[in-house]
Amino acid sequence: MPRLSPSANDRQNNPRAMNPEKSPATSPAPEPYDFSLVLGGPLYQLFRRAHLTGDALELLRRRVVVISLFAWVPLLVLSLLDGHAWSGVTMPFLRDVDVHVRFLVALPLLVVAEIVIHQRMRPVVRQFLERKLVTPETLGQFEAARAAAYRLRNSVAAEVIMLVAVYGIGVLIVWRGHAAVSVTSWYGDSVGGFLQPSLAGWWFGCVSLPLFQFMLLRWYFRLFVWMRFLWHVARIDLKLLATHPDKCGGLGFLAEVCLAFAPLLLAQGALLSGTLANQIFYAGAKLPQFKMEIIGMVAVALLAVVGPLLAFIPILYRVKREGLRQYGALSQRAAREYDEEWMHATAPGTGAVTFFQAHKSYELARDMSLVPFTRQAFVQLTVFTLVPLVPLLLTMISFEELMGRLLKVVF
Repeated sequence: MPRLSPSANDRQNNPRAMNPEKSPATSPAPEPYDFSLVLGGPLYQLFRRAHLTGDALELLRRRVVVISLFAWVPLLVLSLLDGHAWSGVTMPFLRDVDVHVRFLVALPLLVVAEIVIHQRMRPVVRQFLERKLVTPETLGQFEAARAAAYRLRNSVAAEVIMLVAVYGIGVLIVWRGHAAVSVTSWYGDSVGGFLQPSLAGWWFGCVSLPLFQFMLLRWYFRLFVWMRFLWHVARIDLKLLATHPDKCGGLGFLAEVCLAFAPLLLAQGALLSGTLANQIFYAGAKLPQFKMEIIGMVAVALLAVVGPLLAFIPILYRVKREGLRQYGALSQRAAREYDEEWMHATAPGTGAVTFFQAHKSYELARDMSLVPFTRQAFVQLTVFTLVPLVPLLLTMISFEELMGRLLKVVF
């Protein structure tokens, strides 16, 4: 495998790559061609300056505690000052399921997802080289795709646009006009179809909610960066094998990256669960009314995670088609030789070995998948997305009845 020195982009985002002597003993020197969707961008640099993260996403516990409490604690204090912490309105602060799930469950999961995905994705780019899927002739194209992904990931303009979108659309339009529950609550009252915030509501709308929406939108932007990188890689002349045992031409390792997005899917499911809980408890809604929202959320979340891998369908199709042609012809010749050897010769030779090898190769090419992920991985991701919604089933049936039905399914 070619051993190239880390690029200038790597050195900028990971100072230890330039000054390995400053690396702590517990942090190994970065490997060439490490790839990260997380180590970059203005917010990452801000966290570094605020000592909320290290060069390799250390200080996870501190980051989770500070970010979550920064969003949640002021809401508790201000709702106490407003007299709406546990009474005084239809939906007091301490009984608002959505706000607690959003900032004490979903937001920490978005932060945890960073280090999980960073650690699982780091070796992925090296796999393209170690498995010799990228040849020395196409290495320049591969490096260009990687550099383009880093430039987009580090874009200041992209995060500024996301911030404007959060305040201009997420808060002023979506939350104040549509998402807020139409009852008197700790964060304000709805007047003329628009929310009139309380003191706690101003912090919620100006700080806590935009922070969460920005963190979530930033993750979907990172998924776009990942999709764009894979789209460029899929246009390279990769050396895939129709007979690879992973039945994905040698790209089966990409399915492992999909499973790394489980914390992100859990956060997405928890967010929807909290929102629906408020609608059920305070607006008189029933869970079956939201089946389209649940289906839509699961579809969007899974497409965002699995969708980037669909970029490899064209090249996998070409490899499979060529493999079937080549190994089909090989199997035909081997079958003819095998038949002649065993039916017309007195002493069999090596034709049997060749026949069975050709037959196995053709079977591998025939069973080759056109997408580099498995059905099992897809089911697991679906389960991660839906798990946070399971408690809402208790609004329809009792816990005892729910457990009885689950036991019948299992046993």
